[in-house]
Amino acid sequence: MSDPEETTVRSVSAPATVAPPFVVPPAGDGLRLDQCLATLVGGHSRAYFQKLIHDGDITCRGRACRRAETVHTGDEIVIRYPQAGPQQLEAEAIDFGILFEDDDILVINKPPNLVVHPAAGSRTGTLVHGLLFHDEESFGDMSDDSQRPGIVHRLDKDTSGVMVVAKNEVAQRALKAAFKERDVEKTYLALVVGEFGVVTGTIENQIGRNPWNRQKMAVVSEGGKHALTKYRVLATANGCSLLEVRIFTGRTHQIRVHFSHLNHPVLGDYVYGGNRAGLIHEAPRQLLHAWKLVFPHPRTGVMRQYMAPLPDDFAAALAAFGLPMIGHALHEVPPSPLVPSDLPQEPEP
Repeated sequence: MSDPEETTVRSVSAPATVAPPFVVPPAGDGLRLDQCLATLVGGHSRAYFQKLIHDGDITCRGRACRRAETVHTGDEIVIRYPQAGPQQLEAEAIDFGILFEDDDILVINKPPNLVVHPAAGSRTGTLVHGLLFHDEESFGDMSDDSQRPGIVHRLDKDTSGVMVVAKNEVAQRALKAAFKERDVEKTYLALVVGEFGVVTGTIENQIGRNPWNRQKMAVVSEGGKHALTKYRVLATANGCSLLEVRIFTGRTHQIRVHFSHLNHPVLGDYVYGGNRAGLIHEAPRQLLHAWKLVFPHPRTGVMRQYMAPLPDDFAAALAAFGLPMIGHALHEVPPSPLVPSDLPQEPEP
């Protein structure tokens, strides 16, 4: 990524909001609450979080708390970020892999622990800031109050893998339309807890807000949105299974919710039950990776397929469980019944 000649600053609004719950990982066990938040949530200083605690804007385990309170693995912390004044969107050097780039699109391999766009609790250090650093001319011209220049879809902070970003407004409209009309094929690799009695399966139901915790999603009997997921078991060993997962709808946390509903949560997903004890390897985050993305190029309409190799932590987990390194190299790909195999593949730049 090249350094722009100068940094362009754009003023955008920052509405108050309640962030999704933060579940304390093993790395935060035994820390003071303010220290845990400053270290593991980030985006603000320890003093900032101390003020929020003092003002009652942070709860731990469903109740008000003290800044010196000790937190433990699995504790759920809810942060309310108060109304802020105008924020400045600035270019920042952010590390992400580039799989392909032309005048219309940028295809990246998003690393884990990277938020896609600014939101409450993540005002700096996002992919959007990195896009401005990479190409200020293209993405700066697209900046607006949404703070999402070029963004046409998202991955959760701790989900890694392939994403496509638009580099101009025409491409952005075309890609958004492709996602809306479901002309895009999204395939993931997921390491989940437990073993399956079948090789392939389909999960189809409704996903909506969890009636007992509005910050989480859940499978609901009514009032939710239709969600369809298909999966294939690639390998099983030592109490975990490696899955190829294709989603046909784009609901919030869809894969995580669906496999938690089957009692096979994604390993390392502390929000949806993936922190199971007794396994031979402890995952530092949810081991979910956007492996393949197929979409029509916004200029030509030709269907293109891009693939993202696994990050090191996912590969290390596969090795620890004795599972094959599927997806770790771009060209070591088994045939799949879930995604067409005759689509053209872009070479690595």
